[in-house]
Amino acid sequence: MDDQVVKRIKVWDGFIRSFHWLLVIAIATLYFSAEEGMMELHFIAGFFTLALLLTRLIWGLIGSKTAKLSALLHSPIAAIKSFKQTNEPVGHGAAGSYMVLAFFALLLVQLVSGLMTTDDILTDGPLVQYASNNVVEWAGWLHHTNFDLLFYAIILHVVAIVIYRIKGKRLVKAMVTGYTDKEAGNAEVKVTKSPWLAIVIFVVLLGGLLMTWGAEPLSYLVS
Repeated sequence: MDDQVVKRIKVWDGFIRSFHWLLVIAIATLYFSAEEGMMELHFIAGFFTLALLLTRLIWGLIGSKTAKLSALLHSPIAAIKSFKQTNEPVGHGAAGSYMVLAFFALLLVQLVSGLMTTDDILTDGPLVQYASNNVVEWAGWLHHTNFDLLFYAIILHVVAIVIYRIKGKRLVKAMVTGYTDKEAGNAEVKVTKSPWLAIVIFVVLLGGLLMTWGAEPLSYLVS
């Protein structure tokens, strides 16, 4: 009998795991604050999300091997074949990589369009003053329409996680603990880096956004 040796390896670093769960909280806060008309909180949550996403993109260039943006680039053929693979690679599979890239694109559109939207009453995005009325109107339409696409993408993501769980792949557990089990012959010894540089980048970006664009809504919330 050919017994495969299974090895427990760390596949997601601390920042990637934090990014994932903080993003869940941030999107929920953005939705709740928009529905309740709490625009100051909405903008602060938006700046938080923007700093989080920018840090993730930067970490995708300098961070852990499984966090690299280059690790998300696969051909459509590789994505189709990944559905039939029983031994997934360390990190995101080819099909999952397409979902991650789609999330990045949708989030970026959502955040940038939000910077150029206005409620025509009290609250303007920080880029409204630099845009024409037509652009502001278009950005507002895009901001609302794109959120619907983001919502559908989230549902698809949850469904995919459930399907993978049925197939015996515990994606949520790996994103919580950072570890996964792999056959020793295919497992890589070291794929993650310390998250501290990413944390510093995030704090600097968030601080800059809050001290500039976020100064007014933040002062309203804390007063």
